[in-house]
Amino acid sequence: MAVNSYDALLKITEELNSMLVSDQLLDRIMDIAMNAVSAERGFLLLKTANGVDFEAVSSRNISDDHISSIRELSTSVVNKVLLEGEPLLAVDALEDKRFSGAESILMHNIRSVMCTPILQDSNLIGAIYMDSRSGAGKFTNENLKFLEAFSRQSAIALHNAAEFERLTAENKRLKRDIPANMLTPEIIGKSKAITDVLQTIRDVSESSVSILIEGESGTGKELVARAIHNTSQRKDQAFIPLFCGNLSENLLESELFGHRKGSFTGATEDKAGLFEEADGGTLFLDEIADISPTVQTKLLRVLQEGEIKRVGENKIRKVNVRILSATNKDLWEESQAGRFREDLFYRLNVISLKIPPLRERVIDIPLLAEHFLKLFQARANKTLKLSSEAIEELKAYHWPGNIRELENAMERAVILSKDSIIDATAFQLNRPAKVGNLIGKPLKEIEKYVILKTLEITGDNRTKAAEVLDVSRRWLQYRLKEWGLVDED
Repeated sequence: MAVNSYDALLKITEELNSMLVSDQLLDRIMDIAMNAVSAERGFLLLKTANGVDFEAVSSRNISDDHISSIRELSTSVVNKVLLEGEPLLAVDALEDKRFSGAESILMHNIRSVMCTPILQDSNLIGAIYMDSRSGAGKFTNENLKFLEAFSRQSAIALHNAAEFERLTAENKRLKRDIPANMLTPEIIGKSKAITDVLQTIRDVSESSVSILIEGESGTGKELVARAIHNTSQRKDQAFIPLFCGNLSENLLESELFGHRKGSFTGATEDKAGLFEEADGGTLFLDEIADISPTVQTKLLRVLQEGEIKRVGENKIRKVNVRILSATNKDLWEESQAGRFREDLFYRLNVISLKIPPLRERVIDIPLLAEHFLKLFQARANKTLKLSSEAIEELKAYHWPGNIRELENAMERAVILSKDSIIDATAFQLNRPAKVGNLIGKPLKEIEKYVILKTLEITGDNRTKAAEVLDVSRRWLQYRLKEWGLVDED
């Protein structure tokens, strides 16, 4: 082969070996072969699953009926190559004595013909056929040598693609066989409510659809989002979380989409947004219900078109980002009330995942408590054990702050514990009093009961609770921080 043919073959080899999807690879093989020898028509045969027959798996400018008629006659080019396993070239098929009287040659007015076997470890697995009806002498021996070398590289690429698909299928099978809790060990629990969540995480592991995670504050929505990312095909790419609840519209817009230098006061340099940083990976938007209508509109465009524009810039940038979102509100109700775009709701809510509150998974409380005990006693360099009374105390509590409150309670108990046994009095739980017992109680205790009960009724939705109590959300947050029921901002 000429030097330029070797260069072309090297480039082709690199391209073929980078493709690992069989259907795409077969079509690419045909396109490369056709262009390389300037063929008019062609097709590629591969051995079927029964190991005996051959079928056309890709073709160009030739119908299945014509492929069959060319193959059926014993004197035809293709059958000769399949029987003998040797390449074949006919400069003028109509005058070639090897095909004298071959109906397929005459019927299709085939002039130049070239066909090479595809071999894997000396085993015939298929053939590449090319022809031209425009005149004799279309193909040369140089073309045939090129096609032979190309067929050998194609066989390697097909083997690699088949092996990749086999390993991918095996990996999927193994993942189906692995218990869901082993795939996501960071999510602790054996209750049906939490095993259903784990199963859903496993079910969506091969998909990149948007998922809406709903649940009360402190239930571990970000932990679930990380588990979804870590079991997905994007696990080796970035996972970027953003809490949207306390960000102004301008700041949130800049954080998500980036900005151009000078686009607003304080924009001293060009800045890429989180969508660009998360390109190829996952962006987790917590408290999605709190974003403004303007940001909602821009977020919808990302979901629909995969496009963003930085603040103060007209340039459109393409991004490939999976969006996971979370809220402690009923986003459907928010959309029906006109506070959230309904079309955006449907885009975010392709799959809905509801995280149960801790009071609905009491069976998991001892497991979680033991997990936090191991974590915090190691930090405190202590060796502690929960008494049976302590476990019952934890199970009896209603946990308005959910797992986050349990974590805080366990950390406090470990730090303050003077003995090796943690008893029921160690947790300082803010258990609300019964209504009948409030008479004669201090006003602060009554206030605490009313606030905690309202939070329980509203599903720990602090915005709704503040509305019911006719106080500001900031005032409510202050009270909860005072009682140690929320983390410091």
